[in-house]
Amino acid sequence: MKFLDQTKVYIRSGDGGAGCVSFRREKYVALGGPDGGNGGKGGDVWVEVVQGLNTLIDYRYQQHFKAGTGIHGMGRNRNGAKGEDIIMKVPEGTQIYEEDNETLIADLTTIGQRFLLAKGGNGGFGNTAFKSSTNQAPAHANPGLEGIENDVWLRLKLIADVGLLGLPNAGKSTFLASVSAAKPKIADYPFTTLHPNLGVAAIDSKEFVVADIPGLIEGAHEGVGIGDRFLGHVERTRVLLHLVSATEEDITKTYKTIRHEVKSYGHGLAEKPELVALTKVDTLTPDERKEMAAELEKVSGQKPIMLSSITREGVEETLRAMMSCIETARAADGEKDDTAWSPDNL
Repeated sequence: MKFLDQTKVYIRSGDGGAGCVSFRREKYVALGGPDGGNGGKGGDVWVEVVQGLNTLIDYRYQQHFKAGTGIHGMGRNRNGAKGEDIIMKVPEGTQIYEEDNETLIADLTTIGQRFLLAKGGNGGFGNTAFKSSTNQAPAHANPGLEGIENDVWLRLKLIADVGLLGLPNAGKSTFLASVSAAKPKIADYPFTTLHPNLGVAAIDSKEFVVADIPGLIEGAHEGVGIGDRFLGHVERTRVLLHLVSATEEDITKTYKTIRHEVKSYGHGLAEKPELVALTKVDTLTPDERKEMAAELEKVSGQKPIMLSSITREGVEETLRAMMSCIETARAADGEKDDTAWSPDNL
């Protein structure tokens, strides 16, 4: 298994070290007194976003993370060392949920971003800290505080600019392979793609990231087929490319099926700008092209792009259309844009 987008892990920050009870006893030195040092702080548990990861597969094999315990204080006013921190490295787009898998703790979307997941316990005071004018020889010290332990869920939502939607065998993987260096599995049977794939596409010296997810079928929001769990990976995209295969018997029903599943999923996915492309047009006659294009335009409300990843017909047009939507979203600086994309805007 090479891809994992959700996993449960156990974390525990380190206990603080205990303070020391010690008295100075040294030959030829009068008036000794307390000299017990403080305990060291327990190690923290951190989560850090690093470059080069796009899966949580490492956490399938290691699911327990315990930070180091603080070193106990010692005599001669020597304080204990801090416990060793644990740093959990995750890819961009990782979300952290509490044990109920519903309460969001953190959403990590930037390389280098760090989040303190569990703070280590403070070290205890040694008996030197309790010395006063009325208690010049304290014989007690504090124990260190215990660390925090918890079970948390890590959930990955890939960060991409464009998300590909469509039924199984709509040509999503073929399109991704034709516009990027990605090498998704391609075959002539349904559900060839079993996990999301990412690729970097380029047009006019500009690059953007494309995410391909397993195909949806009717009832996916109820768990039919692979279900809609992978739709989370296109939640963060700026535009959706809806691919409809020309080999489908009823392209109107095909388009409506995917739109229904997207709306049923929710999370604002249905409100994202959408491009529509009729794929595998190299298998059609000129008359069939016109007929299918008219049907798809009627149901989608926009003129579909005629696309064939094999002959590369319409590939550059599709890339420029996607880049136009991405630049519009970037220019809005993250603000919601209620203006739907239209081919007339190009």
